[in-house]
Amino acid sequence: MLLHGFFDRLTGKNKEAWKEGRIRGTAVLVKQAVLDIGDFHASLLDGVHNILGKDDGVSFHLVSATAPDPSNGNRGKMGNPAHLEEMVVTMKSTAAGESVFKVTFDWDASHGIPGAVVVRNTYRSEFLLKTLTLDGVPGKQGGTVVFVANSWIYPGADRVFFANDTYLPSKMPALLMQYRQEELNNLRGDSILREYKEHDRVYRYDYYNDIGDPDRGEKYARPILGGTQELPYPRRGRTGRPPSKKDPKAESRIPVYLVKKALEIYVPRDERFGHLKLSDFLGYSLKAITEAILPIIRTYVDTTPKEFDSFQDIFNLYDGLLQVPHSPALEEIKKKIPFQFIKSILPVAGDDFLNLPLPQVIKSDKFAWRTDEEFTREMLAGVNPVCIKRVTEFPVKSTLDHSVYGDHTSTITEDQIRPYLEEGLTVKQAMESNRLFILDHHDNFMPYLERINKLEGNYIYASRTLLFLKADGTLKPLAIELSLPHPDGIQHGAESTVYPPVKDGVDGQIWQLAKAYASVNDSAWHQLISHWLNTHAVIEPFVIATNRQLSVVHPVHKLLSPHYRDTMNINALARTTLINAGGVFELTVFPGKYALEMSSVVYKDWKLTEQGLPDDLVKRGMAVRDPSSSYGVRLLIKDYPYAVDGLVIWWAIEQWVKEYLAIYYPNDGELRADKELEEWWKEVREVGHGDLKAKDWWPKMQTVEELAKTCTTIIWVASALHAAVNFGQYPYAGYLPNRPTVSRRKMPVKGEKEYTQLEEGGEEADKVFIHTITSQFQTILGITLIEILSKHASDEVYLGQRDTPEWTSDAKALEAFKRFGTRLVEIEKRITAMNKDPSLKNRNGPVNMPYTLLYPNTSDVTGEKGLGLTGMGIPNSVSI
Repeated sequence: MLLHGFFDRLTGKNKEAWKEGRIRGTAVLVKQAVLDIGDFHASLLDGVHNILGKDDGVSFHLVSATAPDPSNGNRGKMGNPAHLEEMVVTMKSTAAGESVFKVTFDWDASHGIPGAVVVRNTYRSEFLLKTLTLDGVPGKQGGTVVFVANSWIYPGADRVFFANDTYLPSKMPALLMQYRQEELNNLRGDSILREYKEHDRVYRYDYYNDIGDPDRGEKYARPILGGTQELPYPRRGRTGRPPSKKDPKAESRIPVYLVKKALEIYVPRDERFGHLKLSDFLGYSLKAITEAILPIIRTYVDTTPKEFDSFQDIFNLYDGLLQVPHSPALEEIKKKIPFQFIKSILPVAGDDFLNLPLPQVIKSDKFAWRTDEEFTREMLAGVNPVCIKRVTEFPVKSTLDHSVYGDHTSTITEDQIRPYLEEGLTVKQAMESNRLFILDHHDNFMPYLERINKLEGNYIYASRTLLFLKADGTLKPLAIELSLPHPDGIQHGAESTVYPPVKDGVDGQIWQLAKAYASVNDSAWHQLISHWLNTHAVIEPFVIATNRQLSVVHPVHKLLSPHYRDTMNINALARTTLINAGGVFELTVFPGKYALEMSSVVYKDWKLTEQGLPDDLVKRGMAVRDPSSSYGVRLLIKDYPYAVDGLVIWWAIEQWVKEYLAIYYPNDGELRADKELEEWWKEVREVGHGDLKAKDWWPKMQTVEELAKTCTTIIWVASALHAAVNFGQYPYAGYLPNRPTVSRRKMPVKGEKEYTQLEEGGEEADKVFIHTITSQFQTILGITLIEILSKHASDEVYLGQRDTPEWTSDAKALEAFKRFGTRLVEIEKRITAMNKDPSLKNRNGPVNMPYTLLYPNTSDVTGEKGLGLTGMGIPNSVSI
């Protein structure tokens, strides 16, 4: 092998090649087997002879952007085929599995400047083409033309890739315009009506009609979400699978015993191309849970008492003391799953104990999570810091329909909370001084409680937690209200009890239980709404519409595409194993089979225009409009880590988006003339989020300002918002007593056995607490899952980074992106400094856990600093 790429630059061979009517280039490829389990570090080297040469390999045809071919529909002139030659050893390292090849093109001055390349694969299997780079191209500024593919090339069909230039439809070279339109038509795939195959590249929409599995029986039937006003939902990617036998409106599901096939659910192939991407691992992780972990846990639970009886029993999970019996399924799974995954959660190499890392929330102090200070701090800096609201009327009113549900006004009175207010304030004075807040899940769950509490193992209350902002910037709880539907019927309102924040005695034990019931509400809302619906589900229609309506050379496609990475893949896997009927979510979180239906009802009130952070904070009363602020708002709780960090991240994204769009849309007229953008927005509104198309809040998309706000919101939701509600799952909820997902018993009252145990205190009181919250089985299964979901991947691409440096040839765009990265690195320094400031008590709290969920980690170019369960870093996309 020769050092072509390196020595050519020294000897000027590219220039000589041009004089001889040739252009030298290099192609970066990854073969399919690199991503096969057990073959991670392979490269094309082991089969290089199969893809070299002219008859059985890979061919490239350059297409001119400037010289027409009248005999080919006036498209650009196409060059002769070029083929992969010998492999290139360069001085520049490549990622594991990548191979660089020399390619030489016959191309003279009459062909003009290459603007596209047609790639044909006659090799026996697919490969990933990352880039093709041409050097020394006369007529091209800088002499270099780069084609960024990042796409799987399957045998048979020709593929077209454009140079990394950026064009609005009206500015596209005319000789390439037909290729641009044909590529979009291919991606739409509207004429392909069969079940899609792995090699298909079809982006189409469908309802959530694959959550249930009616062919397995009534127990697994679930309502179809989307397509009706009763149960609206964002669209998901279509798979083309046939309908189920028992319900023609439902899509058939792959049988659960065909685990490998089920995990290969169709998504367009380029939606999962990472080397060691954790979302690819997730499929094998879920396979392990299904085939090995789940049976092991069931066996363990069936051969021991089904309850943890003390906090020490739970601590033993993290000390490697959870012994598991010998399992043939486990031995088999060890053979199928890569060691990189096995060693992280499964017993390995003769080890008979489940290995779970110690969650950060109990690392410094095993019981600090039980303090009122930590309970309230996590509403500002925990895994679900997006629900707390300011109280503007007292008593707190309900938004439930009075004619259906009766009166659900809060029963918390001023007399009950006055002893816990500070500085002699009345409730009215506390409200007027913006110091009264609430975590209110009453209306969220009350309409479903009667049905939910009929599910096995459930005893759920609807909760309201009233809070007071202290002078030191921290919150203190004033009361928790727990409610059930009225025993005479839901139309009669609720039956409620108010619990005060008592420290000691039996009432202190009751208070700890009240906090647990409130946390159960918050945990379910977090997983179902804050996380799944408001990030994963709502982003997927934008992914589909962008690929269908915006060419890869369109500036908005280039802006948004990094923020779609692996989203369709992870959502498809979620529908397969997590949110499906009988899936892990239904097994571990209390809404059970009603979960997705509940999220559909919440989606009725979803507004894109309220998803940006400043608008969300104002809606919740956590901030007020302030034109003098860089963010346009002023926080009413100054030490609100999620909002403080989030606003500066939002601002950085917004500046980047505005600077970038100004390059291509100097005025609103340029935007209104963009037909691709018009069709994109029409499809997002009328199809992707079609159940809400009649809403009047949709931006008209007539101005650059509207586009900038929309793109900023999309990027915020896909990156920072998702990071804030996802990567803290294991650090905060890996110890489930802190974030229980289920309550199974009612609040004890005097005269009952459990109340007597609470009176005894100590281990007896702990036992009541532990037996009330998430069961042993649900705990082990739940934390095994969220450990996987909370990890950053080895190839994570963080906000302010791109996986391909040559993503655009536009110097102005590259300069603006560099400024974006610089701002994010400065934000990292700012966050680090604030976390060391003792006056900002909410940034660490009693558990001594610095808030880093919105630390960008842009500076981590190797990905090592954020790798694993670090609770730090903002990936570009919803990729896990």
